[in-house]
Amino acid sequence: MTSLTFGRFCDEIVTQTERLTAHVRGADLTAPVLTCPGWNLGQLLRHVGGDHRWAEEIVRTRAAGPIPDDLVNDLTAYTDEDESVLLPWLTEGAARLSATLRAAGPDAPAWNPSQERPAPVAFWARRMTYETVVHRADAALAAGAGFGLDGDLAVGAVEEWLEYSTFPEAFEPRPDLPDLLGPGRTLHFDATDAGAWLVDLTGERPVWRPGADNAAVTARGPVADLLLYFYKRPASAVDASGNTALLDLWRTRAGFWLEAPDA
Repeated sequence: MTSLTFGRFCDEIVTQTERLTAHVRGADLTAPVLTCPGWNLGQLLRHVGGDHRWAEEIVRTRAAGPIPDDLVNDLTAYTDEDESVLLPWLTEGAARLSATLRAAGPDAPAWNPSQERPAPVAFWARRMTYETVVHRADAALAAGAGFGLDGDLAVGAVEEWLEYSTFPEAFEPRPDLPDLLGPGRTLHFDATDAGAWLVDLTGERPVWRPGADNAAVTARGPVADLLLYFYKRPASAVDASGNTALLDLWRTRAGFWLEAPDA
């Protein structure tokens, strides 16, 4: 398991945003983002900046419940962006979020979408770091730039995904999808540069742990590629073997929290 600090996440929100802007500087902001259908590159950047400002308001106001998120997903007005305006706006929002998180401290309570009650704002430091990371990968692909990620950040992002995969929304029966849980249903994720994880779907709810065992399906590759694979981004270095239909179902179910309109 990784143990990244609150301060590291606050730093990375800024660092990952700066790396994001480096990928797109001089690029065509009207280029389509194939991994976010319906968005162009400028709209993707508006989405990231909107996320940062949305989270910053939640933390700053210690919101006890959801606040409007129009700036996050209502992107119809942002089809023709000006780089000289958009990139400073993006980096300023990341810096503001980082500063607001630091001022609040990791244990300050505020609403987040994974909790019915206010919970520590450390959630937002981690979530906004990885939101920025994954959309940086989207932007790099759209702009024809290379994408890389420090191993400890990639491990942390994989484990965040695994945590979400144990939420009821990820495994409770749904009329539109096959059942996820059942006998013999185990998943092995082998990060060739960072370790391994086992997801056990044989009980009443999913359980995950570091390590490996005989499993119904294995996905193997560098940890940053496994992360992109979880998010259904291009990850040609990942090789899957065994019951890949179960793996695809798990990826779909574990990604329930990405299913908001236009997300």
